[in-house]
Amino acid sequence: MMSRILQIAFALMALSYFLAPLPAHAQEATAVSQCQAIAQSLPNVTFASFKPDVAVNTQASAKDEVTISYVGHSTFLIETPGGVSIATDFSGWYAPPKTPDVVTMNKAHSSHYTLTPDPGIKHVLHGWGDDGKPADHDVTVGDAYIRNVTTDIRSFGGAMEPDGNSIFIIEAAGLCIGHLGHLHHELDDTDYAEIGRLDVVMVPVDGGLTMGAESMSRVVTRLRSALILPMHRRGPPVTNFLQMFDDRFDRSFASGASVTVSLRSLPKKPLIYILQGV
Repeated sequence: MMSRILQIAFALMALSYFLAPLPAHAQEATAVSQCQAIAQSLPNVTFASFKPDVAVNTQASAKDEVTISYVGHSTFLIETPGGVSIATDFSGWYAPPKTPDVVTMNKAHSSHYTLTPDPGIKHVLHGWGDDGKPADHDVTVGDAYIRNVTTDIRSFGGAMEPDGNSIFIIEAAGLCIGHLGHLHHELDDTDYAEIGRLDVVMVPVDGGLTMGAESMSRVVTRLRSALILPMHRRGPPVTNFLQMFDDRFDRSFASGASVTVSLRSLPKKPLIYILQGV
């Protein structure tokens, strides 16, 4: 009987602890990725939904839409329902129609970054580390959450520089949008686990400046994104990339340079969608 009473008392104490108000500093918790994967047993990755202590409205209703516009080379302008604008691989060579709130960069070539961005840009995210350490971004801007996964990059001498490139992931309106940047090698299981779910992926299709079409197609197939947006086409026609995929993928050439997408409108079958200008 005494043992039973002690068990009940302990349970009540534990319950009161978990129901107690959080201390003030806990309310300042940063956003946590809704697209991140937990690598419970690689290569089998289980996807999970994470809920931060402080809600960030990246998990909008299914009707909320994100507009993605191809600007040039590997620069896209991503516009969220809350009005946040993000330009990828921003160099200034290809100017978005308005000054973005956030720009991401990679340093493979000067067409992917600039060290003198417009001072009106509030957030400049380098894909490489500025302090000798890998870049590590976890940034919340309005209704967008932006993070990165570093990959190695091939230097001009041919050697691989660890963590010189970043895959940037933008989460908005419940969508997970990834930009592969100047990806120079196939990803491994740890990379895929860190990336997590990608509903939309922007992929270089230059045929060799980053990776060959066959290697890049394996990355795209493994990511299993619903919407695949080719970019960074130099040299071979985009059809060389398209030929790497079987009938599990649809293909379509857009009539314009933009696509508007929501959770509800994502293709049921993976779609390689070539925006005008690519």
